Amino acid sequence: MDVSTQPATYCPQCGAEMDTAEVAGRPREFCPACGFVLYRNPVPGVGILVEVEGKIVLVQRGHEPFEGWWALPAGYIEADESVEQAAVRECKEETGLEVELLELFGVYSFPEGPVQSGIIIFFRAQPVGGELRAGDDAREVRSFPPDELPEKLAFRTHREVLERWRRSRSPEFRAIVPGTVIREARPEDESRVLELLPLIPANEALSAEERQAAAQRFRESLAIDVLVAEVDGDVVGLLVLAFVPTLSGLRALIDDQAVDPGYRRQGLGAALVEAAMQRASRRGATHLLVDTSRGDQAAREFYQACGFEAGGIAPLRIR
Repeated sequence: MDVSTQPATYCPQCGAEMDTAEVAGRPREFCPACGFVLYRNPVPGVGILVEVEGKIVLVQRGHEPFEGWWALPAGYIEADESVEQAAVRECKEETGLEVELLELFGVYSFPEGPVQSGIIIFFRAQPVGGELRAGDDAREVRSFPPDELPEKLAFRTHREVLERWRRSRSPEFRAIVPGTVIREARPEDESRVLELLPLIPANEALSAEERQAAAQRFRESLAIDVLVAEVDGDVVGLLVLAFVPTLSGLRALIDDQAVDPGYRRQGLGAALVEAAMQRASRRGATHLLVDTSRGDQAAREFYQACGFEAGGIAPLRIR
């Protein structure tokens, strides 16, 4: 039962009996004596995806709800700590691992509970200390490879995030759209890749010479990876990933990305970005960069939704 939806009998401000009135377009609990309105807001929590040698750390729950089921390390945020502090603390308490947060992985809501409605903020993290051991409220803690996750996974949001993580670690990255595969481009994809390039605003006026140079780089460059989105055997999207070594490490840059207009708003762009993150991480890059000035307003909003900072060269830490 969701305790956050149980009606309040008395006003927490003045003690008078509560009533119901329409406030801001919906019925809400209201105190006729002092005017207090009880707003029911979701409780914020954190979840942590800790990767150890390509495996994900899960805890087996020792209490209800879902006693005996597996879940990501997670918990509610205390009033005196930041979201990041809560993530590090919860991970230490439940797994024994001290972690460094790598990136924001996603924000999910669970209005259905349990025990009350909330919002959970997931982070990717890597261990920097401690020892893997089950916390007081867990039966066991283990790490699982992507293709061997346990069947009994607690909480809808955890299942959705783990499925997204599993897809990103598969040899072929399968997107949300049925029949779609994100893969490395092959020589026979050259003509289709060149057709998609002008969909990028910065490439709209490609000359014949520039097109020929792009074809040459597609065939010969060892410094770029070209990923394509294939739907039922047809290439309908691309992402070009360039690698730049620096004194402080390797950087990966999304140089070009395009999706055929007939396949937009189906999750292909996000799938290409996740595949780029996977490829960049495997090659040892610490940051994924994108030049948002090369895209239009819709492209900038898309990259910002993916976690990149707004404006100019937008970095996203991946390790």
